[in-house]
Amino acid sequence: MTSGRTSPTVRRRRLAAEMRRLRGARQVNLDEVARGSDVGRTTVYRIEQASHAPKVNDIRALCRYYELSEEETEGLVALARESRQRGWWQRPGSSSSIPSWFETYIGLEEEASELLVYEPELITGLLQTEDYYRSLLRIDPVLPEESVAEQDRRVAVRLKRQERLNGPDAPKLWVILNEASIRRVVGGRTVMKKQLEQLIALSRPRHVMLQVLPFSAGAHAAVDGSFHILHFPRQAHPSIVYLQFRRGSLYLEEQADLAEYTGIYEHLRAVALSPELSVELIEQVAGELSSAQERII
Repeated sequence: MTSGRTSPTVRRRRLAAEMRRLRGARQVNLDEVARGSDVGRTTVYRIEQASHAPKVNDIRALCRYYELSEEETEGLVALARESRQRGWWQRPGSSSSIPSWFETYIGLEEEASELLVYEPELITGLLQTEDYYRSLLRIDPVLPEESVAEQDRRVAVRLKRQERLNGPDAPKLWVILNEASIRRVVGGRTVMKKQLEQLIALSRPRHVMLQVLPFSAGAHAAVDGSFHILHFPRQAHPSIVYLQFRRGSLYLEEQADLAEYTGIYEHLRAVALSPELSVELIEQVAGELSSAQERII
């Protein structure tokens, strides 16, 4: 399934990759590009790192320096214009709840045609219920309890991201959850039971595949943590491996990194329960939560 969406983040990263390729082919450093194009060294660096939306005039100047044809220049200028547009997560009043380092991921996710996700501890964000996510926010030491408005903004962003799963251009989503994530009770038994029921419901559409990695699988290739692999509908936009940590993230775009993490994901698929057996296990855990509630009552 392909995505009909366009994301300024994806355009900016594609433009950055092309500018890095052109400089590499010319075998020049940043200082030489800056002198030859009259585009500041810092600006050239930022364009190549996709750290800001480049100005069209700067891209034209760089294209002249690299002696590109008119057709090639207009293609890159179009990318620059598209990269300067604002996504819904960047509009006034919407991005205050999004850490700056996470804005990039949302922009990539917006256009991805396929997402491969492995989560060891928690239910992945696109499949979380609102109550489950609010329970996580309440224990977040960065958000004080009185910051209800900020929590509401974060929830709104999460729900907006989830809308795409029900849209006509929904991405193919393959999620592998460690058994710990479905057994770890977040927000109490009632909240967790509803979360597990949502997982079961969301696993029914053909574009969502869900597997559970059981404890019985023992040691596995992803013992060092979660990761996402994002694929895009156009070959010009290379796939990306996303790694997140507490206060930031990493985006791996080298073919060697992609091959390694793809291999890890294939290993997880092989040792995880089948989608059918995974749903049965989730239903079993949900039933255990119900039984525990009845005993308490």
